[in-house]
Amino acid sequence: MDKPGTLSARYRVEDGSHFRLKDFDPADTNGMTSQEEAAETLQAGIAELARLQERLWAQDRYSLLVIFQALDAAGKDSAIKHVMSGVNPQGCEVHSFRAPSDEELRHDYLWRAVRALPERGRIGIFNRSYYEEMLVVRVHPELLEKERIPPELLKGDVWQQRFLDARILEQYLARHGTVILKFYLNLSRREQRKRFLARIDQPNKSWKFSMADIAERQHWDEYMAAYQEVIQHTSSKEAPWYVIPADYKWFTRLVVADAIIHALETLGPGYPRVTDAMRKELDEAKAALLAEGDA
Repeated sequence: MDKPGTLSARYRVEDGSHFRLKDFDPADTNGMTSQEEAAETLQAGIAELARLQERLWAQDRYSLLVIFQALDAAGKDSAIKHVMSGVNPQGCEVHSFRAPSDEELRHDYLWRAVRALPERGRIGIFNRSYYEEMLVVRVHPELLEKERIPPELLKGDVWQQRFLDARILEQYLARHGTVILKFYLNLSRREQRKRFLARIDQPNKSWKFSMADIAERQHWDEYMAAYQEVIQHTSSKEAPWYVIPADYKWFTRLVVADAIIHALETLGPGYPRVTDAMRKELDEAKAALLAEGDA
């Protein structure tokens, strides 16, 4: 595997001012063709990720927030499952954000996400996130009515205001030790159709299919425009977007793993240093245990 960060760098967006979604090919594999080699590389990456996560947990200083956004069938679940398969469950939490509950609708839209933020030393994964409020709600603005926001507060450009909300939240989190990675799994319309057909035809996948998926597919162009604007307005150095090709799941997983490993490696997590006072306590504990003999 190349130096961590090398593979994912070409898909990283820190400054979205000139970002255009059409410049990113959903079928790109960076010239890689061997799925077997990719699988071996991923396994090595998973082992390295486990090593780094253990040190992140021990250091207890930083946390990592990984956000996955994508249209249906882009492979968010499988990417999370495969890439995080070697991580200690005690140090990682996955939160899937679906349509907000009645309780959640009685709070501001960031409330449920803030409640789920990872503690220091932990990796938090958001399967969808507060960005749904700038994507799904933008495509279906009638959903704003359910949020019970006072009408006078909805004047002006609501979406620009929400972009600002996201940037301010992420700047705040970064200043307090949360490293943020945002992944948009860039799936083509053709590949989504192929995966929907597979869900319908294969009994072990049929349960995943919903007619709502077809209804949302009719808004494809609106979603593409919404994603482009989200990435343009919320990309930053402290909270970059990665626009990851998603037509080939094996490649998607490699890029995701590379970006996470690079972020953790950059932190340089390590085990806490044993001070002289701690060493004295350890020596005393060892002496007490040895004094017990073999009983």
